[in-house]
Amino acid sequence: MAKIIAVDLHYFPNLEFFAAISGSDELLFFPEEIYQRQSFFNRVQIRLANKVGALSVPIKGRRPRLPLKDIKIDYSQNWLNTHLRSIQSAYGKAPFYEYYFPYFEQVFQKKPESLWELNWEILTICLSLLRMPAKMRVFDSSVEDPWSEDIRGQLVPSVPFSERDYYNASPYFQLFGLDFEPNLSILDLLFCEGPAAKEIVLKSVKKQ
Repeated sequence: MAKIIAVDLHYFPNLEFFAAISGSDELLFFPEEIYQRQSFFNRVQIRLANKVGALSVPIKGRRPRLPLKDIKIDYSQNWLNTHLRSIQSAYGKAPFYEYYFPYFEQVFQKKPESLWELNWEILTICLSLLRMPAKMRVFDSSVEDPWSEDIRGQLVPSVPFSERDYYNASPYFQLFGLDFEPNLSILDLLFCEGPAAKEIVLKSVKKQ
């Protein structure tokens, strides 16, 4: 029986996300769900030279009670250049930056109107680079759609990963600092470890 996981769509998901979906055959997403503030839908953490930095995508409207699919990106703010510069500053000297960054740069250059579209394209690329074969599908209420596991609403910034059952950090090479920083964006792992990234994700899956 296929392993189908119901999951939230994140912006450059962290390592816990990929540990949580490892071994899945299909990922089921729910664009009609209402946008929640303080989520990973529009924010991510990367490792800068002197600290862990947070990047967030600004959205139109102050507190939109809208379905996720209708959340629009606010391009009137200069967030795009800020994100590109921050990623380059953080990982420009990483071993695999020059190989992987162009995939993501192409997505940014398209300037998707919706955050859902941006996140969908980014996750599609990440799964491909990680060689994780899970298919991505949008939930259809007209179809009987049982899933093996539902982790929606569980991976949130307000709860440390150590309090959940998915991710047990497996250290890998990082560009800055002496202490390993766990559960950063998948960008950190891809740029620093390249083809070894999938193996590291699998090592980080918390044993039940």
